[in-house]
Amino acid sequence: MKPGINQWAFPGDMSAIECISVAKRIGFAAFEVCIGDKGPTRLDATEGDIRAIRKHADSQGIALHSVASGMGWQYPLSATDLGVRQKAKELIARGLEIASWLGADSLLVVPGVVDNRTSYDVALENALSGVRELVPIAERLKVTLAIENVWNKFLLSPTEMRDFIDQCESEYVGAYVDVGNMIPYGFPEQWIRILGKRVRAVHMKDFRSSVGTMGGFVMLMEGDVNWPAVMAALREIGYDKSLTAEYGAYTYSREAMLAHVLTSLQTILRL
Repeated sequence: MKPGINQWAFPGDMSAIECISVAKRIGFAAFEVCIGDKGPTRLDATEGDIRAIRKHADSQGIALHSVASGMGWQYPLSATDLGVRQKAKELIARGLEIASWLGADSLLVVPGVVDNRTSYDVALENALSGVRELVPIAERLKVTLAIENVWNKFLLSPTEMRDFIDQCESEYVGAYVDVGNMIPYGFPEQWIRILGKRVRAVHMKDFRSSVGTMGGFVMLMEGDVNWPAVMAALREIGYDKSLTAEYGAYTYSREAMLAHVLTSLQTILRL
């Protein structure tokens, strides 16, 4: 396993190539490119632009295992509106293509959202159908659709996530485990063991349960994540890829934040 940082930790107008250079200088071994319609790496980037990122990462000795995107919040696969669901599939298909150009093996997918417009059963049916339709593209490009546990009121247990993945009947559908996201309703070490080989990528965050809101996300090792248990579970299932920290920059010093994250990740890796 290697310490990684994702692109959301850097200014939005900073290119992926510049970010990778900084990440390398600080001491990270992996970097997660983040895509969106407005960036930081744009969905309409050319193949040449994307392959240039890959080339630069290779020159720096930085691994690119995964690609992240938050577009699933705006265009959820679970939506009751057919047009929104079609847009969601188009965006994910584009993300798979970008990931393949980068040489990454996983794309973060927010599978759906349960809200006052979309009931749980409808969200489950629509999201499962949408992911299944995307499987042939994922298989052709050899990029995993990595379903992340997020605060979407959906797929709230490891057994439900496991069954959702298994119903897609493809080795190119897996789980993107966010350690901090699940603290309010579960135990990440249990999720990791239950999901097992389905875990394809890991986001590293920490969360303080006593806060209970978005304000509860704190720096690594400052919250309620049982890091020795998490590391034991990851080793048990044979996970050996990036542990990617997902944090925004400090108000006054990006460099201080990156150094703090790296030191914490290195400590956690030794647990």
